[in-house]
Amino acid sequence: METPNATVHVRQGASGTECVAYAPTQSPGGCRDDLAKMLGIPVENVTVNVTLLGGGFGRKSKWDYVLEAALVSKAVDAPVKVTWTREDDVRHDFYHTVSVERIDAGLDARGKVVAWRHRSVAPTILSTFKAGADHAAPFELGMGLVDNPFNIPNLRCENGQCEAHTRIGWFRSVSNIPRSFAVQSMAAEIAAAMGRDPKDVLLELLGPDRIVDPRKSAEVADFWNYGDPVETYPIDTGRLRRVAELAAEQAEWGKALPPGQGRGIAAHRSFLSYVATVVHVAVDGQGKLTIPRVDTAIDCGFHINPERIRSQIEGAAVMGLSLAKRGQVTFKNGQPEQKNFDGFIVARIDEAPLDVRVHIVPADWDVPSSGVGEPGLPPFAPALCNAIFAASGKRIRSLPIGDQLKV
Repeated sequence: METPNATVHVRQGASGTECVAYAPTQSPGGCRDDLAKMLGIPVENVTVNVTLLGGGFGRKSKWDYVLEAALVSKAVDAPVKVTWTREDDVRHDFYHTVSVERIDAGLDARGKVVAWRHRSVAPTILSTFKAGADHAAPFELGMGLVDNPFNIPNLRCENGQCEAHTRIGWFRSVSNIPRSFAVQSMAAEIAAAMGRDPKDVLLELLGPDRIVDPRKSAEVADFWNYGDPVETYPIDTGRLRRVAELAAEQAEWGKALPPGQGRGIAAHRSFLSYVATVVHVAVDGQGKLTIPRVDTAIDCGFHINPERIRSQIEGAAVMGLSLAKRGQVTFKNGQPEQKNFDGFIVARIDEAPLDVRVHIVPADWDVPSSGVGEPGLPPFAPALCNAIFAASGKRIRSLPIGDQLKV
């Protein structure tokens, strides 16, 4: 939770003006290039030393705070350390994009889903780098939209035009967050409409074990696949099914719960890994939400450090709760209304999930390793809200949850 900070010295050296920076940046190469450009010096004269991030989550892939320190150092001809206040941090951020997701589904006479249309509209992060960008980039479309794994014969994905009104930056799991929420919430809504078990409907939507290749569709001109070859990292519905089954089994899915309690399930592929989460919630008569237990299964291929995997998934549960429950920045007269953690509230220890259990799918070295840091986040919010519906009958379709549960 460290705020942006940097120590920079712009000085005269043997080869002319030099710049030495110490900063928690997630992109030292880009930072170095921009320092050289801003100062008008050769890139070889710039050194960026990367410190521990103190929490990055995508924000520190931008280096505006390092450029600020460099400008001040040049002006005063001395080393300068710049540390942003929390107010600087919250009100001058690169924000995660807002999103509107609409899904329409059609069922045949037997209750089988035969048609699915997913419309997604969100300001693109490209708007931060390129004027006039108003549609999602291929890498954004490949995060839960065109890579839909469901076995539906008539499936259509649409991306509408949308103007950005603030700076947009990277955020943990990026576009997977709203897409997973929409898709997995819709799967549970279909189950509720048919009076069926949400897990069974989710597995039915996944269909038989198979490889899904979006490149076979004429409408998908450029499938990103997180920058890796589809041949090495295909979309394997069998692996997604297995984590869903594992999470459900470990969470004792189907076991009776007291009134006011419920379980929800969601499964999503992101950053080449497969993750399924079951959240167990309790909602009391006043709408107070507690989370007794979370079970998450992850298939990230071959791995050598299970403790790191567990810590990432445990952290994703806490972060996922923060985002789903209260994560929001609002604007008034062109300025963010939140300034500190009294307005932008993160989950405290007394409301965090009490018991987070992580179940790692074993894999031999011949199964390529894949992401761990980001894939734990997308399925949490839909699993949480599906559990809330099971416990209270209240359907959450807009995040954050905020006061929607209050009676």
